[in-house]
Amino acid sequence: MEENKITPREVLKSYFEKGDYPTQDQFAELIDSLKHKDDILTNKETVEFANSLASMDNGYVIYYIDLNNGGKELKFPLVISQDGFEDQVIEIGNTYGNEKRQYFLDNGPYIIKAKKFPKEGLNNYEYYRLYYQIESNYGIYRFFGNNLPTIPEGFEFGTLTDKRFLVQIYKDNLGQQLNIVNTNIKFINNTDLSIQYRPESGYWGHRFIDKDFVTDHYNLWDNLYFYYKADLTTVTQNIVCQAYDEDTGQLLMTGYLYAGQNNVNTWGGGSANMVRNIRIECNYLNNQVIQNNQPTSTIID
Repeated sequence: MEENKITPREVLKSYFEKGDYPTQDQFAELIDSLKHKDDILTNKETVEFANSLASMDNGYVIYYIDLNNGGKELKFPLVISQDGFEDQVIEIGNTYGNEKRQYFLDNGPYIIKAKKFPKEGLNNYEYYRLYYQIESNYGIYRFFGNNLPTIPEGFEFGTLTDKRFLVQIYKDNLGQQLNIVNTNIKFINNTDLSIQYRPESGYWGHRFIDKDFVTDHYNLWDNLYFYYKADLTTVTQNIVCQAYDEDTGQLLMTGYLYAGQNNVNTWGGGSANMVRNIRIECNYLNNQVIQNNQPTSTIID
């Protein structure tokens, strides 16, 4: 079978450069060169297109949304912001058991926010469960819908640290009403280094921050854990971060950040159960080695 020859672009342009009307054959060539929106890609074109996507360096959202809403389609809009570019809005919806992906414009860095997620389509004690990864080494859960507030307009997932933003949304029946509880966290960094922490609880979490914070975790899992992040690759002193019950002064947990390492998601050393006010203090230790998760020296103020 003879393959149709493609007329070069410069030849097509020349049909209109002499001031004459193109001939019927020239018009036919021009029309044949256009791709109609209803045209089906050939197998070769499909493979070439797939290969071009595989070589893209743009960031993307990969999502899995498994909802049974009686045929009603819900859309969950994401807003992707970059310096120097208009915001890009991507709507993600039910994937019916499959994963899908959509690409971001340009090459980032990308700040990703929500544009008010819907909360309809739920019966008593049903909630939408959101899971997302803005960084590859941890994920965050949130419930929304029913008596809980939705994911609001402007909710910031965070700044994408690599190229992949993962989102999953499910519908759960918890068999009882879920309520929000709040814990006030006061963060004190007594070092001259950048230290961040992130709080986590059952089916709830938050990205890394370096400031005071108020949680909105859930009454069914009223315990908090902490993780820390600090790049100490060029530092010779270890750091200890201790969490206290601000009301009683009780030490709740102790976590260590190690000198000479990039501490990216370091365990905080325990949990805080049903505590409403927490104070975290991070201080230097001397440069002796920490053994068996216990310091060999005292805190240096």
